[in-house]
Amino acid sequence: MTQPLQDTPLPEKPLLEICYQDEHIVAVNKPAGWLVHRSWLDRHETVFVMQTLRDQIGQHVFPVHRLDRPTSGVLLMGLSSEVARLLSQQLERHEMQKTYHAVVRGWIEETATLDYPLVEELDKIADKFAAEKPAQPAVTHYRPLAKVECPVAIGRYPTSRFTLTELKPETGRKHQLRRHMQHLRHPIIGDTAHGDLRQNRGFTEHFGSRRLMLHASELALTHPVSGEPLVLHAGFDETWQRVAEQLGWTLP
Repeated sequence: MTQPLQDTPLPEKPLLEICYQDEHIVAVNKPAGWLVHRSWLDRHETVFVMQTLRDQIGQHVFPVHRLDRPTSGVLLMGLSSEVARLLSQQLERHEMQKTYHAVVRGWIEETATLDYPLVEELDKIADKFAAEKPAQPAVTHYRPLAKVECPVAIGRYPTSRFTLTELKPETGRKHQLRRHMQHLRHPIIGDTAHGDLRQNRGFTEHFGSRRLMLHASELALTHPVSGEPLVLHAGFDETWQRVAEQLGWTLP
């Protein structure tokens, strides 16, 4: 006798952690490795923040800014095109304050500001015929929070040094924080484009982290409707927490 067919349950879609939501705006804690939206450059990807969030809250969302695919943290969106436009204007006027945290190679000894213009990075495919532009102003404030020297040989030295660093960009150039830290010779751990590949491999081997150790932890802005100050926070993921524990650090 033929058995009746049973419905195979569809795999559940991952849920995004919502940091803040009201009737005008929503902010999520973007996981590392997620794209913000669909792109013809990444045709094989199936998980995107905007589509997932739209399905999760049952309404359309409108982007305000981006986070690089390997970066985690606060991602803000409007719940209407008008609100997204107002937020984008704040961003363009540098009226939003972003705070990131990173694990970098070596010891950073003091709080300082790097004012180092950057030439726009062009995509090999999307910007194939674009002309190179002159270097644009780029400013990053950085502050060491914790340092450690580990009895781990990565490279020519018997020990390895790392710094937990707070980064506050004034400008928003593409890959600005990653490029600025490379310029300072303190590349961010896990950065495959601008980092130290030998350090990345060694860090993965000894500490089990396979991600870019860059997290957008805070975003301060003015609410586009009420005019009230608003500070949004995004917590650190399991990889960050495990690495901090291994290095003996307390995360902010």
